[in-house]
Amino acid sequence: MIWVVFLAALAGGPLIANYPKDSKEETSVSEETPLAPQQPTYRASYHFTTPDKWMNDPQRPIYFDGKYHYYYLYNKDYPKGNGTEWRHATSTDLVHWQDEGVALPKYTNRNGDPWSGSVVIDKDNTAGFGKGALVALVTQPSADGGKQEQYLWYSTNRGQTFSSYSSKPVLPNPGTHDFRDPKIIWEEKSRKWIMTMAEGTKVGFYESSNLKDWRYISGFNTENIGLVECPDLYLMRADDGSYRWILGVSANGKPAGKPNTYAYWTGDFNGKEFIPDRKEPQWLDYGFDWYAAVTFEEGPGEDKLSHRYALAWMNNWDYPHNTPTLKEGFNGMDSIVRQIKLKQTGDTYTLVSQPVQALEQLPQKARSYPQLEVDGSRTLDAVGDSYQLDADISWSELKNVGLRLRESADKQRHVDVGVFAEGGYTYVNRAFTGQPDKSGAYLESRAPFNAGSKKVHLKILVDKTSIEVFVDDGSVVFSSVIFPDLNDKGITLFTDGGKAVFDNLVIRQYGQN
Repeated sequence: MIWVVFLAALAGGPLIANYPKDSKEETSVSEETPLAPQQPTYRASYHFTTPDKWMNDPQRPIYFDGKYHYYYLYNKDYPKGNGTEWRHATSTDLVHWQDEGVALPKYTNRNGDPWSGSVVIDKDNTAGFGKGALVALVTQPSADGGKQEQYLWYSTNRGQTFSSYSSKPVLPNPGTHDFRDPKIIWEEKSRKWIMTMAEGTKVGFYESSNLKDWRYISGFNTENIGLVECPDLYLMRADDGSYRWILGVSANGKPAGKPNTYAYWTGDFNGKEFIPDRKEPQWLDYGFDWYAAVTFEEGPGEDKLSHRYALAWMNNWDYPHNTPTLKEGFNGMDSIVRQIKLKQTGDTYTLVSQPVQALEQLPQKARSYPQLEVDGSRTLDAVGDSYQLDADISWSELKNVGLRLRESADKQRHVDVGVFAEGGYTYVNRAFTGQPDKSGAYLESRAPFNAGSKKVHLKILVDKTSIEVFVDDGSVVFSSVIFPDLNDKGITLFTDGGKAVFDNLVIRQYGQN
């Protein structure tokens, strides 16, 4: 059964009504008889959600047999029982997913429940389980005093189920409290497997020829981003033709005024150690809810280095259980899958993101508008809860410009996206709508913006409980969870302290049949 695309039309009929005369409607799919309205739901329309109960960390998807195979941490006993296991889903387009059930169950041996790790395809049978066997390295809090240690599991039935290789760890705990989230790649130059490990504030590097025997080779120490988790190492080709390695981690930059998402460094990996281009990390997301991210390579394409894909868990460990979806029996959603590329600007290399192109193949109705000049506010006749909005905004002098989305009829509730030109930053503000943070510390996320350009392109993806904003070329992205009233669907353009022009404004409603 398909769990991801619950068509938004099921939530209560058309998402756009009363189009203004000067707008233009285009339908990307043939008209069909509308489905009967169903009960209102907070289930996402086009994001991956757990079928039931609980999900958190995604595991890096792999591609074989013409499909992407995706495993994620799942707790069938939530909210009363503990422990995670690996649930499995498959997809051909990274948008529609088929649930395949639990592949690596919890508490099947004395070493505890499986946490995060990674799966590789052992094409050359280096581990001895057969060519093409799937091998997973998984953190388990072992029976040896609860130490975090790394265990090997393998699958010889194309990833449907995994078997434990040994009750003993293939990588024992070296004496550190935090020792988890193994991520494995095949390093072509050295012809060895390379593993990255999250070890407190350090990333450890290990090598192996057979996936069973591991040797420590080096470490990369981080600063001012707290505990690191879910490390990521990969090679990319930048738009200038050069090759750079990227080291990524999920980290907490809040004490330094940075995000609590995915930090990364560009640099060089020589088979032994990672040498960063600069000391300070960059961030792949500036929102509040893009954690435990994984990146993975293109499946069917030949060019594996010009781009990759990325997705993350849309939640935050400061408020993981605050969601209205609990009333519907589930808690857990991923971001959309992004395509990421490496862009060279001056002496800096930066990852830029855009939504995966397959989203454009979803049933949709597109509405385009002529150039709109706004001085104050202008409410559109378009309404919706599951859509993509694109707009070019330009101005001469003003303080603030943006959009109020998921707005209530009385204008009191909304989530705001825009550019605070006077302060030199872009932002997403969820203070005036339902949202999970009760402390008041996670209301407005910000990222630096060069207000001197006096223009911006915003690509905004809205779903039942989320908002993802791609600024200009996607070097800045915000991903945050929101919980608007299900009837709050308005869209208003606004300015403060001057005029702005909204050009090339297009709204693509998802879920229309």
